[in-house]
Amino acid sequence: MGEASNPRIAAALQSNFSARLIDWQAKHGRHGLPWQGTRDAYRVWLSEIMLQQTQVATVLAYYPRFLARFPSVAALAAAPEDEVMQLWAGLGYYSRARHLHRAAQQIMQDFGGVFPNNAAQLCQLPGVGMSTAAAIAAFCFGQRAAIFDANVQRVLARYLGFAEDLAASAAKKKLWAMACELLPTQNLTHTMPRYTQALMDLGASLCSARQAQCTRCPLATDCVACATGQPTALPLVNKKLQRKQLDVYLHWQEKGDAMYLHKRPARGVWGGLYCWPEISAAAYATLSAQPGVHLLPPIAHTLTHRDLRLHIVRQTIDGEPLIACAETGAWFTPAARADLGLPKPIAALVQAQAHRR
Repeated sequence: MGEASNPRIAAALQSNFSARLIDWQAKHGRHGLPWQGTRDAYRVWLSEIMLQQTQVATVLAYYPRFLARFPSVAALAAAPEDEVMQLWAGLGYYSRARHLHRAAQQIMQDFGGVFPNNAAQLCQLPGVGMSTAAAIAAFCFGQRAAIFDANVQRVLARYLGFAEDLAASAAKKKLWAMACELLPTQNLTHTMPRYTQALMDLGASLCSARQAQCTRCPLATDCVACATGQPTALPLVNKKLQRKQLDVYLHWQEKGDAMYLHKRPARGVWGGLYCWPEISAAAYATLSAQPGVHLLPPIAHTLTHRDLRLHIVRQTIDGEPLIACAETGAWFTPAARADLGLPKPIAALVQAQAHRR
């Protein structure tokens, strides 16, 4: 290793930054998560994709079900996309599931079913960015690679006193370069998994976005943000999330116990899931005036970047659907619907209807 890029990095390295984190994690970190204690790249990769912008508590319900159905990368690659989406339904960010499926197929085709063992090759897989690749490389192969998710950015920005705006790509690259300098340099097979987990755990617990429990932190003695008395002032991120309000009009059609559904486009809200046909506000108003039609009260549904307001018109018909969906629509019996991925609010309404029958 060469000379540290700045005095703060040099001081951190001299104060055994990584060793303190590893020691803290052994005593106070998380140890019972189902994807811990393994170097199986498939299991680690699956957990990392599921945990992107999703809380651990939510992933804990999905991870074992997904593994039970797809115990290996070969099983996932061979599965129909609809089945993958069905098991993913409710986790959100559905492009992750499509990328996961394509990446499994690429691993089988380009790497003979064996996971690449370095971050550079892992980045070639759909849906795997540099931070996710680093996590897999560190946990499974002991590679010296720096993860850089929101938790890690927060811990390092506070510890180093990094006050540049992380909404700017140049600032983010600079902090990531510092993260690389702070990585352990010895016994990497042992230290890299523990160090990587320590950063994740610290950011998820003592050094959270809204609270910094500095009195319990292993880095508090030389943490710049702690010394200022206002640790939550960092990191600085000026980019504001622009939430959008979106009205969605849906036509719920039934014929006996069958329901008309279509597969939504890959891009956009609920991409790749099956849903009732989406109609225009004008078509909704026209259908509302017809006899035998039932209007559901509007339903509010919150996504990360959007607030949806669902307007649903429900109708029982005898013939063909009134709103056709080209090649993507069909009638599905309850048994056939069981294998489809439906958006969470739609699945809840269908299930509630089934219980009333």
